[in-house]
Amino acid sequence: MTAVAAPVNKKKEGRGGAWLSLLAWVIGILFVLPVLWMVLTSFHSEANAAQNPPAVFAPLTLEGYREFFSGGASPWPPLLNSLTASILSTAIVLLLAIPAAYALSIKPVKKWSDVLFFFLSTKMLPVVAGLLPLYLFAQNAGLLDNIWLLIIFYTSMNLPIAVWMMRSFLSEVPVEMLEAASVDGAGLTKTLRSVIAPVVMPGIAATALICFIFSWNELLFARVLTATVAETAPVFLTSFVTSQGLFLAQLCAAAFVVSLPVLVAGFAAQDKLVQGLSLGSVK
Repeated sequence: MTAVAAPVNKKKEGRGGAWLSLLAWVIGILFVLPVLWMVLTSFHSEANAAQNPPAVFAPLTLEGYREFFSGGASPWPPLLNSLTASILSTAIVLLLAIPAAYALSIKPVKKWSDVLFFFLSTKMLPVVAGLLPLYLFAQNAGLLDNIWLLIIFYTSMNLPIAVWMMRSFLSEVPVEMLEAASVDGAGLTKTLRSVIAPVVMPGIAATALICFIFSWNELLFARVLTATVAETAPVFLTSFVTSQGLFLAQLCAAAFVVSLPVLVAGFAAQDKLVQGLSLGSVK
């Protein structure tokens, strides 16, 4: 009876795995389909992009991209502002989050669970609830339309997430490695740089990528606290929705260009991202 039941169970497990794989493919296609539609629409003319039902097989053109790059307002300053704010804030977040996570996992401080809850509680307040005090502070400090103000806000916005992520990654570091480094006389800085960093590099890459994406996509702070000097790419995208109408092809072209750095970074670091996100999941 056992010899007969085993192949049947394996066959059922194989069918179940096939259905799960099919479901994963369907969900993945549903997520990717809007992006593909946006890219296709960006290569249509405004007349074809506005047709209802959509003109899927309409002639392709680069008119939307030409309008985006050579229109009235240059997209390069907003793109550069977003790149500057995202990269610098992500670098600062990592410099602060890794030592904090070390103190909360490998060398836990007193009441470390309370510290983690405090970090988590900072994400419970809706951003819009603190927008007015932040605006008044920026106005009185003369920091409105300043890229450094966005860097500070993006750092504070992403730091709690980074600490939680890095703590789960650092918890997976073997204690024996740290003991060996201590016996060899390695200090804290050398231990972090030479022992811990190579082990949790996938986690660092995953944390950096997520912080970069959150900073790059942020709109509310940038919309309220910037004007022209520190305008970011998401704010620049809103200029394509005007009182004269919605320029759909131009908007899709602009959205694809603005999304391109995040897509390239995610594709380049996809293996590290998968390793990092799964690093702290298995005990």
